[in-house]
Amino acid sequence: MTDHPPFRQTMNFEYGVPREVAPGVRRIVANNPGELTFKGTNTYIIGRGEVAIIDPGPALEEHVDAIIKATRGETITHILITHTHKDHSLAAPLLQQAAGGEICGFDCGSAPRGVLTELEGKVVLRDQFVDHGFRADRFLKEGEVVSGPGWQLEAIATPGHAPDHLCFGLAGQRRVFTGDHVMSWNTTMVAPPEGSMRDYIASLEKLLPRNDIEFFPGHGGRVLEPRRVVKTYLMHRQMREAAIHGCIKQGIGTIEGIVEKVYKAKKESIAAYGAAASSVFAHVIYLAERGHVASVHGALSPDASYVPTPAP
Repeated sequence: MTDHPPFRQTMNFEYGVPREVAPGVRRIVANNPGELTFKGTNTYIIGRGEVAIIDPGPALEEHVDAIIKATRGETITHILITHTHKDHSLAAPLLQQAAGGEICGFDCGSAPRGVLTELEGKVVLRDQFVDHGFRADRFLKEGEVVSGPGWQLEAIATPGHAPDHLCFGLAGQRRVFTGDHVMSWNTTMVAPPEGSMRDYIASLEKLLPRNDIEFFPGHGGRVLEPRRVVKTYLMHRQMREAAIHGCIKQGIGTIEGIVEKVYKAKKESIAAYGAAASSVFAHVIYLAERGHVASVHGALSPDASYVPTPAP
């Protein structure tokens, strides 16, 4: 059995061109491809006449123009943000200024933002990807609904990838817009303190009882058979955790050592190592929270050494 979920790398799109992907749902892909954004950020237009925009995307003038062009003759009533990473939310004030709409997101309070990374022997907090300037007109609560003619979206709080992450369920269609929570092209990055493995696992489990037919993610194509995919993602995380816990039991107690053992990535390979190290650190924190491992020096840090705790 593989420890990695199956991925769908295919996606039918053209940058800046709206495409109907479900009844009353249009998608425009921003031209910001990359290692973390795949082909680019997906912006969704919900409804006709009076519409909601989900994730206006990065601050690219041509992308904002494409949204305005696609909704010409219509009224944008809501601009909904799945989470405040710049590739999803930075265009919100630009779009609002040009076309109106109430900006809605989720209030994560004083939750820590950014990613702790060991760099040149020092632990630093990197937060360049967080939209610290984001301002919402309204913060949505779990289960709160926004609606327009022929459409209704329910806010589903799904912290884990980010502390302010929301999914949006489209009433009557059994479809969910999942932002970066569940994607078809790759696993979701969970990098502390921005990301919490405890919260991410709980947010995945929250989706299991739903009877949805499709997920529409913030990057990549549709997630088909969503319940099966969520189960696969949970199994993947359980297997990763077991491998990481096993390393620590064997005396491999540093993040660097675990990454080399589990991911076969060395520190010199910066791109591959960074994401893997963040994921391992998130799993180690989750193990520590449940009393399975402990830091030799007490503090949970990317440069700490970890040991197994005695079984009760």
